[in-house]
Amino acid sequence: MFDLKWIRESPDEFDRGLTRRGLQPAAARVLDLDARRRKVQTRLQELQTKRNEASKAIGEAKRQGQDAAAQMAEVAQVKEDMAAAEGEERALAGELDDLLAGLPNTPGADVPDGADEHANVCLRTHGEAPRFNFEAREHYELGEALGMMDFAAAAKLSGARFVVMRQAIARLHRALGQFMIDLHTIEHGYMETNPPYLVRDHVLYGTGQLPKFGEDLFRTTDDFWLIPTAEVPLTNLAADEILDPEALPMRVTALTPCFRSEAGAAGKDTRGMLRQHQFEKVEMVSVVHPDKSDDELERMTKCAETVLQRLGLHYRVVVLCTGDMGFAARKTFDIEVWLPGQGAYREISSCSTCGDFQARRMKARFRPAGEKGTRYVHTLNGSGVAVGRCLIAVMENYQRDDGSIAIPEALQPYMGGLSVIAPDG
Repeated sequence: MFDLKWIRESPDEFDRGLTRRGLQPAAARVLDLDARRRKVQTRLQELQTKRNEASKAIGEAKRQGQDAAAQMAEVAQVKEDMAAAEGEERALAGELDDLLAGLPNTPGADVPDGADEHANVCLRTHGEAPRFNFEAREHYELGEALGMMDFAAAAKLSGARFVVMRQAIARLHRALGQFMIDLHTIEHGYMETNPPYLVRDHVLYGTGQLPKFGEDLFRTTDDFWLIPTAEVPLTNLAADEILDPEALPMRVTALTPCFRSEAGAAGKDTRGMLRQHQFEKVEMVSVVHPDKSDDELERMTKCAETVLQRLGLHYRVVVLCTGDMGFAARKTFDIEVWLPGQGAYREISSCSTCGDFQARRMKARFRPAGEKGTRYVHTLNGSGVAVGRCLIAVMENYQRDDGSIAIPEALQPYMGGLSVIAPDG
């Protein structure tokens, strides 16, 4: 959501931000609705004053024994006019809110312009891709050959974009999640949190998934929504709060299942478990002082990178262009891990700063020391990282010619000391 005062003062800057996103300018429409609403609000104040004056005149007339019928008729008419004006004000406010709620965050000045992922800019790479003396296989080929990934069984239970994992692969998946949550809580200072997986409309509105992206979500018959990411409940922990500045930064993390309909992904990544309806992810969320959000984005990204570094995985970090960023993001760094089976980099973490965009929707504020008023906090979120995609990366990067998979040293304590997943299970 946006600061209307800022749009009034800087309409051209607001429109430039939307244009950089590939959208049409909207300042004129926003300001027209705003001006009409403010005009009605002024009219309401005038009517309120008129009603008060007429009510006072009625009381005076009655005290003097005079006929107050004219004044009473005036009050009745004013009440009708006020009711009509209040209805008009509500309609204009609703139209304005709906317009603003459907507009994405404006990009930061240092975000590269571009229409899609082809304009993203690589900032750095880490490590080297493994070299094999055999043809690298994809994760689903490895998993099925081991008898530990069963997509047919999952399809029988739930349809496409699900998987049944068994034995050591299932344990490796669990180990990855435990390794990540331990790393972020013990070493990176995030507070482990176990949030609800079902939330109400206003929670998804606060982080920007609603009203525009409802088709990407799963909804229950009693109006709960399954979370698409733990960002949703974690960020909303600050909703409707006035935080003590001493409590900032607030850093929380959670390992949760995530549920996405993948409505716009027909025909994309249909093989394997790259794009699933149900997956697990470790999420990092930071709520910070506005002056600290840029530094916090760098810190959060480094925390996600540490996961891949400890696992010995080759990756690159890219800054997303204006046309590839998420709805609520002001700036985003994606971490893309190398997958030998595909011979390509694939996103495994996305870390974003949202500025005060989400905070305004959630009414998340803090009271600066020595000041009477409040300010909006800044919110950030990042994958730390996607567990299923990390499983894919480990399987493909640590595969061996005989179909076995070596287990990275960092994960072996979580695997009961097992160092290799062999075909015999």
